[in-house]
Amino acid sequence: MDACKQSGSLPDNQILMLIKQFIILLFSSILLACAGGGEALEGDDSATETRRSDCISSGTIRDYRVLDDANLIVSGSGKRKYHVTLSRRATGLRSSWKIGFRSTTGQICASFGELVVDDGMGPERIRIASIRQLTPDEHDALLVRFGKIKPEFEQPPAPASVESAEVEELD
Repeated sequence: MDACKQSGSLPDNQILMLIKQFIILLFSSILLACAGGGEALEGDDSATETRRSDCISSGTIRDYRVLDDANLIVSGSGKRKYHVTLSRRATGLRSSWKIGFRSTTGQICASFGELVVDDGMGPERIRIASIRQLTPDEHDALLVRFGKIKPEFEQPPAPASVESAEVEELD
């Protein structure tokens, strides 16, 4: 009889196969967890919108405008504008002059790109939750929404109804 069958243990090649399967399962689970959708920020009204994800080539980024601690407008080549939403709020984003984008591929995309903010206390890396290319109208609407510009046409307030006093006739 075989020594393995007598002792009740598995042969070495079966043990190695089980270890390989476990490692594959572990890496698959990690990749699946990382591929999950971005979480919406508290109070973010745009979380209900359908988001498409665009990418920006890091070499074409020309300028940016900070809207709040989790939203920016990034200007790319050809007068293209992108709304960049971060996965969490970035402390000091509004006051920092040292902002950069980081990606291993040269393309800044949602979930794979990072915003790097250096507010003097060391760099902080924040994952990008979404990037969406804006039309000129969407760009203006976003600036109005975040209070960066006033609306071009303001709706006049509705006239307030005034209750009139009753008139009493004298005989």
